[in-house]
Amino acid sequence: MTSSDPTALPDPWQSLHALLSAMDAEVEQVYVARGIEGVRPRFAYPMIRLAHTGPLTIRQLAKSLDRSHSAISQTIAAMRKEGLVSSEPGPDARTRRIDLTERGRALVPFLEAEWRATHTTVAELDAEIPYPLTTVVEDLRRALERRSMRERVLGHLGKPPR
Repeated sequence: MTSSDPTALPDPWQSLHALLSAMDAEVEQVYVARGIEGVRPRFAYPMIRLAHTGPLTIRQLAKSLDRSHSAISQTIAAMRKEGLVSSEPGPDARTRRIDLTERGRALVPFLEAEWRATHTTVAELDAEIPYPLTTVVEDLRRALERRSMRERVLGHLGKPPR
């Protein structure tokens, strides 16, 4: 044990996590205001993709969205619970094909409109602030390409004890 608790310091990412959560909560309020219950903003991307591709396995869907298998699997489980998707056996015993239910399909036009409105809103926000968030994200990505997060953290840890 060390002499001081490092978690006593503020989490440098907390404000970003809180901001993203608050923004998602407000988008969810838009759904509720439109009478759409049980739908989370994180459902929109996979639902829209499934509407355009037809049934996919979780692995195929995760790859097409550039998300982890685990994250999409959890999202699909939540969407299934809300009656938005169904799953049927895939081409082999290990896979399941995910498809939209009738309820899920009926929501896609609204979700596509919300997706476009959200993108327009992000562009407006970027124009309002001195250093657009989309630029910050791209600059961070480039910096991490030059020297990864892993390399940076290891550099601050120093050599492991023998």
